Amino acid sequence: MRRSLVSLAELIRQTERRLRGARLHYGHGTDNPHDEAAFLVLRGLGLPFDTDLGRDVDAKPLEKLVRKRIEQRVPAAYLLKEAWLAGLPFYVDRRVIVPRSHIAALLDESLQPWLQRPVRRVLDLCTGSGCLAILAARAFPRASIDASDISPAALAVAKRNVSRHRMEKRVRLARSDLFAKLKGERYDLIVSNPPYVTSTSMRRLPAEYRHEPGLALAAGTNGLDLVSRILAEAAAHLAKGGLLICEIGEGRKTVERTFPQLPFVWAQDEVFILDRASMEAACGTRSTPRPARR
Repeated sequence: MRRSLVSLAELIRQTERRLRGARLHYGHGTDNPHDEAAFLVLRGLGLPFDTDLGRDVDAKPLEKLVRKRIEQRVPAAYLLKEAWLAGLPFYVDRRVIVPRSHIAALLDESLQPWLQRPVRRVLDLCTGSGCLAILAARAFPRASIDASDISPAALAVAKRNVSRHRMEKRVRLARSDLFAKLKGERYDLIVSNPPYVTSTSMRRLPAEYRHEPGLALAAGTNGLDLVSRILAEAAAHLAKGGLLICEIGEGRKTVERTFPQLPFVWAQDEVFILDRASMEAACGTRSTPRPARR
């Protein structure tokens, strides 16, 4: 039987119309039907993003992916086993959330104004797929990176990505419940994209997000279960002049209200920066910050 060929441009247009009509939710690497369609078509056919869109292709191999995206609401990244962050590809599956951290945009020269010391040791806390650890290794070529996660399944994915990007000598993976297995370790930079979704928001998540591991999303009533613990322990694991960079999604007002004594610097609405000295000064004689009493 003769194959029916169509140009890539037309196939992307057809796919976009189908996605738009299905009223899907985006946010796992793309934020609109056109970009999602282009991602599905090009990478689903194993083609690079700069492929000539006038090229004719057989659309049949793509049909199963598109139907699964529409009927089961599976994020395209899981269908393709691939996500892109800061221009780099990462392997992903349902053992980890799809990489999309805003911290990635800071792991370049834009972080320089906040750095008080050379970065020689970095910790990626709640590493998931390992994407931020790998981006940190590229941003700070003289640094050694620790990447920790409580989930063995997530660490298996991170290991695959570390190998893919040939960072085995730079990135050390560790299973740890936050800092529990990192006693005595100090870092010039700690980055973390921890779970921060509130209980109420978890119940309202679109279907696409329900394909992601709940362990990597859910963070209790106010979304601060993990963030509070990180703030309580981070200073003890920062070198003098060291920085903590933490993502908290839409929780900025809750964080500021809960910890009014901490002088948060907001690199973005979703990401705060604190240095060790500021955390210690805000705590007075205490070693850890405590939530404000209600």
